[in-house]
Formats: sequence, C-alpha cells, structure tokens
Amino acid sequence: MVDITRRTFVISGAGLLGASLLPRAAWAGSMLSAGAQPALPSLPEDAALAPREQLLFDFGWRFAFGNGADPSKDFGYGFGQSDFSKTGTFKIATPAFDDASWHERDLPHDWAVELPFVHDDSGDDDTRLTSHGYKPLGRRFPATSVGWYRRVFDIPASDSGRRIWIEFDGAMRDIVLFVNGCFIGRHDDGYSPFRFDLTDFLNYGGKNVVALRVDASFGDGWFYEGAGIYRHVWLTKMDPVHLGKWESVVRSVVKDQAATLSLATIVENEGEQPVQASIEWTIVDASGRTVAQATSPAQSIAAGSPSHYQAAADIGNPALWSPDEPHLYTVVVKVVVDNAVRDAESVPFGIRTALFDPDRGFFLNGKPLKIQGTCNHQDHAGVGSALPDRLQSFRVAVLQGMGCNAVRTSHNMPTPEWVAACDRMGMLMMCETRQMSSNPSGLHQLELMVKRYRNAPSIIIWSIGNEEWALQEGDMAKEGARIAATMVEHCHALDPTRVVSAAVNGNNEQGVSDSLDIIGFNYHLDYPDAFHAKHPKRAVFGSETSSAIATRGEYKTDKSKNTVSSYDGVVPWGESPEQWWTFYGTRDWLAGGFAWTGFDYRGEPTPYGWPSVSSQFGIADLCGFPKDYYYYYKAWWTKAPSLHVFPHWNWQGREGQDIPVWVYTNLDEVELLLNGKSLGIKQVPRLGHVQWNVAYAPGVIEARGRRNGQTVLTERRETTGAGQKLRLSADRSEIDADGQDVAIITVEILDEHHRPVPTANNAIAFRITGAGKLIGVGNGDPNCQESDKAPKRSLFNGLAQVIVQSTRDAGVIHIEAVGDESTPSSIGASSLSIKTRKVSPRPIVAEVSSKGAV
Repeated sequence: MVDITRRTFVISGAGLLGASLLPRAAWAGSMLSAGAQPALPSLPEDAALAPREQLLFDFGWRFAFGNGADPSKDFGYGFGQSDFSKTGTFKIATPAFDDASWHERDLPHDWAVELPFVHDDSGDDDTRLTSHGYKPLGRRFPATSVGWYRRVFDIPASDSGRRIWIEFDGAMRDIVLFVNGCFIGRHDDGYSPFRFDLTDFLNYGGKNVVALRVDASFGDGWFYEGAGIYRHVWLTKMDPVHLGKWESVVRSVVKDQAATLSLATIVENEGEQPVQASIEWTIVDASGRTVAQATSPAQSIAAGSPSHYQAAADIGNPALWSPDEPHLYTVVVKVVVDNAVRDAESVPFGIRTALFDPDRGFFLNGKPLKIQGTCNHQDHAGVGSALPDRLQSFRVAVLQGMGCNAVRTSHNMPTPEWVAACDRMGMLMMCETRQMSSNPSGLHQLELMVKRYRNAPSIIIWSIGNEEWALQEGDMAKEGARIAATMVEHCHALDPTRVVSAAVNGNNEQGVSDSLDIIGFNYHLDYPDAFHAKHPKRAVFGSETSSAIATRGEYKTDKSKNTVSSYDGVVPWGESPEQWWTFYGTRDWLAGGFAWTGFDYRGEPTPYGWPSVSSQFGIADLCGFPKDYYYYYKAWWTKAPSLHVFPHWNWQGREGQDIPVWVYTNLDEVELLLNGKSLGIKQVPRLGHVQWNVAYAPGVIEARGRRNGQTVLTERRETTGAGQKLRLSADRSEIDADGQDVAIITVEILDEHHRPVPTANNAIAFRITGAGKLIGVGNGDPNCQESDKAPKRSLFNGLAQVIVQSTRDAGVIHIEAVGDESTPSSIGASSLSIKTRKVSPRPIVAEVSSKGAV
C-alpha cells in the first residue's frame, strides 16, 4: 500500500479543497511586543581559546561557474584525465592562475538562489525540478550545477610547527579541494561538516592558494537544498598536542538541588615525541563566575596517539536550562604539558533533565511540558540556504512569538548557528540526520551530528530518519529493523543521555520502529490511540503533523491564481491546526508534536505546481510574516491573553455579500461589531475558534474579547484607502560592523490615515548606501518569480522584506525605497537608517591580493 503523503502529493500534483490567511500591520513591532527579543549573532559552538586560533575564513573569496559536461568550460578540469597525476601541479590552486574575471563572494554563499526559475517537470518523481523549487540544478543543467571557489591567504612563518586545518561547516554538495596546486581531499554530502589538514602543504611565511570545485549535480533530499559553500569556513591553528575535534563532553546528573558533572575528552599527540599531558577543567556560569573546577591527572601520550581523560565536578543549586530560563554554563578545557597550556577550548552546555513517560508525556526538569513544535527546512527569503547567523535567531523569535517551544531539523543535520540560537533562546530541538543508513557514510553523518551537538541542552531527541517507507512497511522491513538497531546503538554509544526516534509515516508496528526509544507518528491520527493501547510502555509523540496550507493574505482558494484560502486549508493526508492540536493537546500520554511547517520553504510547491515555486505549509511565510493560523497557535500555546480577527476589511465590489469573519482567541467569549453595531456574542470552544458570516459594508469590524465578563482585548480591521506612502521598519536600529550582521526591514504601504493597506502589491525599488549592502529581498508570495537578489521587489498582500548586511566599517546604512519606475504610482518614497557599531570581531583570515594583504 502506498500512503498519500506530503511528498507523494507534491509529486502527483493532486488537488485540494478549502483554506485562507492575513497580513499583519507593523509586524516587526508586534513580534517584539510579544516578547521575542532580538539576539546577537552567535559565536562558534566550540570557541577557540589561546594558544589555539580559530580564524573565520568567510571573506575575500572569488567564484566562477564551471561546467559538469564540458571540461573546456570547467577550467580544463578532467579534460585529459591527468588532474591527479602529479602532486602540486593543479594550476587553479596556484598564484599563477588569473581569477580576475571571477566574481567576488563572501561566505556563506548559495548560488542556487541566484539562478533563474526553470519550468521543467520532466523526469520521474525524484528527478523533476519541482521539489527543488524549479532551480536548474542536476546533471541536465551542467552550466549551473558546478561552481569554483578560490582564495589567496597568508600563513606567517611563525606558524611552522603547528597543525593547521581548513574546516567547513557544510557545503552543497560534492567537494574537491586543492591547496597550492596539491589535491587535498573530497567530501560528498551536503549537511555534515568536514575538514582537511593542510599542515604539510602550506607555504609558511608566504602566499597560499585554496581552490574548491563544488558540484551540486546530485542532491541529498527532495526539497530545496541550495548550492555552494552555504555555511561558515574556518582556518584552525593548533599545537601538535591538542584536544580531539568535538570530543569534550559534559554530562550532568541532577539530584537534591545539586548537579554532578561527568567530564570527558580526548587529547591527540601529533608531535614527534611522547608527552605527559593533564587536563584542567573550569566551569563558569553565564556571568563568567567560576562555579566548579576539576583536574584530570597527567597521562603519557605516545607520538601519533590519542588518550582519553575523565573528571567529575559538582555544582550546588545549579541554574537549570529550560525554554523559560535558558541558562547556559561554559566549560573551559585546557591541555597542560610541563606547566604550559598547549591547547584550549570553550564549550557551552546546559544542565537539565528530560524524560519521556509513556503514561504522562514529556517532562523537563521534573515538570510536565507539552511539546509545541514545528518542523523546518533551513532556507529563507532572499538568501536561500546561506543564512547569516542573525537570521537564525530571528527565525527562532518568530516561532517563539506564537508559543512554539520546539523545532525539528527537517530532514538533515542543522547548521551550528541554528542549534546555538535554540540553546541561547530556549527552544527545544529534535535533531535529525539526513541519510537513514548503517552504511559507513550514514553512520559517519550520524556520528558527526551526535558528537557535534551532544552538549547542546536544547536537543532532546536524536532522529535517525524520515518516512523511509521501504524500511518500515515494505519488502525491506526486516532490513529496516537491523539498520535502525545499528543506528540507535551508535547514538547510545556516543550519547547515552538522550532518546532516539524517527519520523514514521505508518503504524510503527514493524521495521525501523522496533528499535526506537520513543515512537514518532507522521500524521495518521487514527494510529496513536490504538498503538498506545497495544504498547502501553512505549512513549509516543507527533514527529510530523498538520500540513495545513494557506497563502498569506488570501481568503479564497483560486486554482487560476495558485492561492489557498486562509480559513482552514489542509491537504488530504494532513490535519488543520485545530484538528491535530485538539488531538495531541488533550491526551496527557502524548508528549506533543511538530507541525509541518513553521515557515514556508522553497520547493515542494503544494498544492499547486508551476508557477508556484515554494510550499504553502508554513505557519509563517518564507519571510517570516505570520499567516492567520499563526494566531491560532498563539492563542492556545501561550498563557497571555490573545485575540486575532480576520480577514482584512477591503472588499470593494462585494457590498452586501457575506464575508466569513473568524476570531482566534484564548478568552472566554467574543463580541463582533460592524461599524459599531453588535453582531452578537459567541462563547469560545476550548482549542477552537469562533466565526460569523458578515454582510460586507465598508468601515470597521471589531472583535472584543472578554474574560469573566470583562473586556480584555480589542482588535479591529478597517477599510483602508489607496496607498499613499511607504513605511520601512527594521528589527533593530543598530547592528554590528562585522561584515556579517544583518538588519531585517519590513516594507509596507500606508493610506492617507497611516493605515497599512493589506491588499497592496506595488513594485518597490531599493537603494542601499553607506556601511552596508543588500543581500536579499522577498515578499512571501509562493508564486513570485522575481529575483531574490535584485534591488527591487513587489509587495505581496501589503508586505515585503529587505535584508541588508553590514560592512566591516562602523557607520550608517541608508535604505531608500521608492515606487518602481516600471509601475508608476503615487506612493512616494521612504528612507531608513541603521547604525553599525564597531565590535571586537571574530578573528579572520585576512584577504590577500597580488599586492599583499587588503
């Protein structure tokens, strides 16, 4: 039997019924007032301490397209099968190569988002461009599927004798790396980090050249993944005696107002002589106060060998990590040889307990906590998969604004800054690997994920896969059970403190489910009750739920426009927000669940194909602008009084016709008024909504929410006039002058009474000057094929977004907006200024030109 699922529905192009949504005026301000505070860009998860150096290697790269079919257009790569015949002869990675025609690019960089959209539905289910957002990637598009990156850099003579690594947080997808003409290595998956030891190949006291060929012809998933070096790159310099990569681990046991910490690490000796090395551990709290210390006695480490170290420490009255109070500690780990520190690192961690109980659900720090989660891909409007760090915390804040307390990394190992933002801001995480397999590659990806993030307090579940039908219910169910058992055992060996699960679209009665610690159900509300009755000792949660769909600001499903109504749209295999949360939110034994999805994402255009280029599953759109059912979740996932009425009230030409008016609220009752006249009071059903059919008349609809007979909140929708002026508002008025921080600008059009016009679709042009640059634009329209990188964008149902990034010089970024000359209007112009402040930046690898350092 083949289940209809999100993916098969997209591929088959099936239709849908029902659905709808609404723009939010001055949205950025409303998010901040809801308690979502801006957060500073994150530091690397494991911050380097002297004498180690960890240098950001993002700036000063040059980029050019290669070619996957014609070597003459691929800088001769593979032309005569001799590229690897002799060491040191690869010309692109030598100073003699002329890259003057290449484009300047800073990282992270996703070249896929810069490509045009191509309407190509040819091929079978897994080869069509539909799911990847109609971007021309794959072997059928050789001219846009291969990219080359090149960088010149200095290595001082004083670095001789150190170990020097180039480290990539992730690149999409197949990598071949050369340094100083020498082939260094390969990497061939798009989500796991990788690194290469460059020590033997560097020119100490002179210039060096690194070149990468990145081939995005093959993908890892069936969704938009991007292309290029879309995560950070680092140059790390270490003593030959150093800590192992991601080997420092802190585990805690909390009992009687105290925490006992188990500390472990590995020291590697890549020197030529044996050494006697000890470890010093210092634990500091968020204020920098030392709260505990420990020492691991000296051990003899032979040359070329590793050695394992352990220690223990106690903390009295620890500050526990939770979504409400995300307290973080830091352990400073030092390697000491002959009273000298040879290596050190700083590792953040949290102290908390997490328990999944089959009868009572999920407990954090001994208290019941329902998982109010969303699944998320990793792309955003304007930038594709190459998100600046600040956007990670911006997206967490959007989700927290509606009461979301957990995210699932669908369906891949997440970027480090997403995990760091969740740790810092108090968001739980289900952390998922990409390849569900016990083959060497699959286990390697899983091991890297667990090692890298096992100190992150936000992570409560390791997920080993998603909807592997053949391994669950098909002919390979027996093999699936063995594969899952090996993966679960591997997780337990690396991290015995967390449960392991998978996202299963089936009944969980066989296959991969046999070995899972807790059971995740994708959709299928008909399964959990029966499963719980049959397996009362197995904890259950919703690994993927809902798949509600809506087009922000649209209130009619219109196939001719590829829009979906915002009232209650849902796909055939899914559930509306009210349906799934009424189910999971009312059963104590269910731990909660993760709705598909927090944000719209590129690819998987559902329920329509071309010209739709992104999904419509998001509770917020691709920019992070909330859809109407965002406020359903806010009403029932937060404790504060909440009230939201929709739709807008601009329905010229429909006078006298009934317009459905809905209200999402957690108050007792709501009175609706039209132009001051009451249309009645309705009691609010728990976990539900109230609605009226209102004969349209221009003016004002007003919802008054009451509790215990007292009016608590009032919200209005007014008929607006034509757009008269632009308004720009920023998430922050000041950002860091580090070349990476961003400000996120919301663009609106106001009428003569300064009210946002919710139906405005004007084309706007932008001009960015001063200490910043434009890196992306968007509007949340799933059918918009305008460029994400051009200095212009049409509003969609009243909103657009501009993302500007600082330079490394303090000053002011000036953003100017005006009606695009191609669509003359009388909306005038608007401007906004963002200050950039000088900060102590991350240490960077300085750019080098033919004339030296720049």
